Amino acid sequence: MKQTGESETCDILISGGGVAGLTAAACFGAAGFKVICVDPTPPVTERDAAGSDLRTTAFLQPAQELLDRFGIWPALADHAAPLQIMRIVDAGGAAPSARIVKDFNASDISDRPFGWNLPNWLLRRELLKRIHELPNVDFRAGTGTSALFTRLNEARVSLSDGSRVRAKLVLACDGRNSPMRNAAAIEVKTTRYGQKALAFAVTHPVPHENVSTEIHRSGGPFTLVPLPDYQGQPSSAIVWMERGPRADELLHMAPEQFEAEMTRRSCGLFGDLKLASRRSIWPIISQSAVRLDGERLALMAEAAHVVPPIGAQGLNMSLGDLRCLIELAQTRPEGLGDAQMLSAYHKARHSEIMLRIKGIDLLNRTSMLTPRPLRDLRAFGLNALYSMAPVRRTLMQMGLGVK
Repeated sequence: MKQTGESETCDILISGGGVAGLTAAACFGAAGFKVICVDPTPPVTERDAAGSDLRTTAFLQPAQELLDRFGIWPALADHAAPLQIMRIVDAGGAAPSARIVKDFNASDISDRPFGWNLPNWLLRRELLKRIHELPNVDFRAGTGTSALFTRLNEARVSLSDGSRVRAKLVLACDGRNSPMRNAAAIEVKTTRYGQKALAFAVTHPVPHENVSTEIHRSGGPFTLVPLPDYQGQPSSAIVWMERGPRADELLHMAPEQFEAEMTRRSCGLFGDLKLASRRSIWPIISQSAVRLDGERLALMAEAAHVVPPIGAQGLNMSLGDLRCLIELAQTRPEGLGDAQMLSAYHKARHSEIMLRIKGIDLLNRTSMLTPRPLRDLRAFGLNALYSMAPVRRTLMQMGLGVK
């Protein structure tokens, strides 16, 4: 433990110990870099503990390959539910029933599933285990970043415990209100939808058969993502997006009434849904940083971009950031954190990020439609896109991040 006032050095200082920050620490550590990762909030690594993150993450193929390359995936594989089919359901008729059902099957473009789904609390647990195996990675829970001072050759970061760190690169993985991004005065553009998302786990009598199901009616998508069985029953993670007042009403609804409402919203496709966790809620926004780089600073994950939870794009975009940074760092290790590396990072990632943000924004606005004629138009568009095989394959490849 460093004493207050002392200064130490590392290759990379990571601000933020969420899933993205821990993954970055484990990958850069496995690549041989000396890493310090800090987060002011100790990670919760038990499913039913207070403050646990009940959301799930679907690691698409490129993300899974990254985790496997750096020795993280073997510990996750047995806990992961494969996503073989992405099912889109339009339920925009007079009553919430499935009037159009279209399947996007990974076998059309690959011999592997689209991705693998894991609970975020479990990801934190396994990532921390991997980090503890790496002698060159130091994770400090309960410590945050408080100030950033950069020079041409290094960054100096003050931590909340009074210590200071000198690093070649500061990686901001510290969320949509990123302290390091704010310290570098990098502006963001934010879109607010008036939506909130509920996240929770359920059990249901009808097996999910490794199908991720996204049901569109109004207010936003209702998405069921496969989980391993829970207490002997088929289980799914649900993200239910609604306009803010309705989402708040659902959050505080009695469990029995809530179960009836979510079964109705699911069109009864999986039978009667039963809560298998507490409910959590968070606001839905789109946000993008004007730049992904500053002097000796790279923005990644929600410090760089925030999107609505549609199509498993959020963390997979973040791991796209990480893949790019690792490739640049390994190609020119002597240039870690310099202007050439960070300019190349911004150039490689920013345009693609903006394209994906615009696409997800359009999908979200379409999913929110309330007027019946517009919902009918949405259904027509889904039918038209699905009927064209080349377009369908292209959409699947874009969703995976495969060019």
